[in-house]
Amino acid sequence: PKRLTGFFEAQRALRRRDLLLAYHDRSDGGLFATLVEMAFAGRAGLEIELPPDAEALAYLFNEEPGVVVQIRRRDLAKVQAELADQGLGEPAAVASVAAHGDIVVTQGGETLYSSSRTALHRCWSEMTYRMQRLRDNPECAQEAYDALNDEEDPGLNAALSFTLEDCEYRRSDVRDLDIRRRPDLRQPHGRGPGSRLRDRGPGTRPRDSRPRVAILREQGVNSQKEMAAAFHRAGFDSYDVHMTDLFSGRAGLDEFRGLVACGGFSYGDVLGAGGGWAKSILYNDAVRDRFEAFFRRDDVFALGVCNGCQMLAALRALIPGADHWPRFVRNRSDQFEARLSLVRIESGPSVLLAGMEGSRMPIATSHGEGRAQFASDEARAACERDSACVRYVDNRGEPAELYPANPNGSPRGIAGLTNRDGRVTIMMPHPERVFRTVQNSWHPPGWAEDSPWMRLFANARAWVNSCG
Repeated sequence: PKRLTGFFEAQRALRRRDLLLAYHDRSDGGLFATLVEMAFAGRAGLEIELPPDAEALAYLFNEEPGVVVQIRRRDLAKVQAELADQGLGEPAAVASVAAHGDIVVTQGGETLYSSSRTALHRCWSEMTYRMQRLRDNPECAQEAYDALNDEEDPGLNAALSFTLEDCEYRRSDVRDLDIRRRPDLRQPHGRGPGSRLRDRGPGTRPRDSRPRVAILREQGVNSQKEMAAAFHRAGFDSYDVHMTDLFSGRAGLDEFRGLVACGGFSYGDVLGAGGGWAKSILYNDAVRDRFEAFFRRDDVFALGVCNGCQMLAALRALIPGADHWPRFVRNRSDQFEARLSLVRIESGPSVLLAGMEGSRMPIATSHGEGRAQFASDEARAACERDSACVRYVDNRGEPAELYPANPNGSPRGIAGLTNRDGRVTIMMPHPERVFRTVQNSWHPPGWAEDSPWMRLFANARAWVNSCG
């Protein structure tokens, strides 16, 4: 127990000092499985050196508790000192990253085993592939398995057409976040009876010193806190507006400069992707009129993400310049897809993506019904020409047609759309889940607190300013 707690403390210290590059335990499969799994993830070859007196099979495959950590050569002395301070002794150097793409095991100058990393990766993935062919779309399973043959795949990467400093509009402390509820926002006679929700009151600040954005949600919606935090950081006041506030008349939309429909699974298993949410608006005359009036204003923006993307797409009849938008149906893989995907920002009128054209960035994907289905070839052509603003791409930056780079099967990797004047943007992946660098499961070195996706929220604030 003392060694275990000592290692835990050492690991925390090494992480704080940025001395650990990777970590994996060996208790499931042993040292060899641990090392090759790390090589698969890093797409790197390995030189594995066994101690001269070690029995090879026992050394490589015993599953006793232990870990492998990757460090920089120059940091070896610092890591050894930290481990020694915790009474753990000197660690064994077991492998080094190779310039070639093979996994090579040597002992005393003799090569005991050698194989290409790709061949081992296919062997390691074969059981998953065979299960996936039976359970999911077999074509997607085959495409994912075949992708392992690409030894030159560069892996996830990022290329920005702007600087990270462009992501900052206003440095707001996220700890001050207060998602305010304004149930009486549009009641002409002040607070309604029985209202228990906080109201700062209009006029407590100069108009638009922190413009109001409605974080709209319905039953089952999630990610509203992340969305509110991102807009708060960009200089907005975020208000939690539930659909029941609109149905009851406790809230309206004309006090807001922005409307954001968040992600989640509201009614998704009953009336199709976002269908129930949209129909609750379309079949309520008063609420429909409020949305239609909002979308026709020229001084407001709207954003729909995931379930909110599906819902706004179903409201396209109310949104000027969105008549050619698709509806969203079951993923081609026939599975819920949750992964870190790569997307490219396309040229277009979206006010939220201004100045980001050509950028390639990782983003969180999390949906089961994200495949864009167009009413006609003409609508698809119009979308490609006028509206496609975010696109899934492969690791070389080309529009993704194959799974899993294209997680849902949308034509030419369409992941986001805008209306013709750019004020309304919808996208299936989640920028609010990666607006801070620490939210990303992978990111290039050098990113600071704000990830490049913070630029989207800063753009919203700058655009509101430009409208006066």
